[in-house]
Amino acid sequence: DETYNEECSACHFAYQPGLLPEASWRKLLAPKALARHFGENAELDEKDRKHILALAIENSADKSRYKRSKKIMASLEENEAPLRISKTPYLRDKHEEVYEKVVKDSKKIKSMSLCNECHKKAEHGIFDDDTVEIPDYGRWTW
Repeated sequence: DETYNEECSACHFAYQPGLLPEASWRKLLAPKALARHFGENAELDEKDRKHILALAIENSADKSRYKRSKKIMASLEENEAPLRISKTPYLRDKHEEVYEKVVKDSKKIKSMSLCNECHKKAEHGIFDDDTVEIPDYGRWTW
């Protein structure tokens, strides 16, 4: 979606909505939350905010048939609504080893929230292991 990509990628990787449940997107895209979005003002005009929220809800992890969305939802407690994708139990567990061995000491990877730094096809929703290229490390072998 052009509006979603333009507004959300202005500051960070435009995460696919299927990486969080609807309740998370509702919290993240609330007007007050956008005014202090992880320390930044990410306010949107109301038309764009409603459009992006509708898109996020329609494609959220709890509504998606995408395998990764199902795994994310299975890892969450009932009514859990994390505000960070990197804090979902599934993704935290999936990245624990790579974080301990490579990321925590990396000068190039500034945050685990920058999926596209290592997942070279993340913008297309592809996070498969064979598309991982870690800066200053190379291909990750699981």
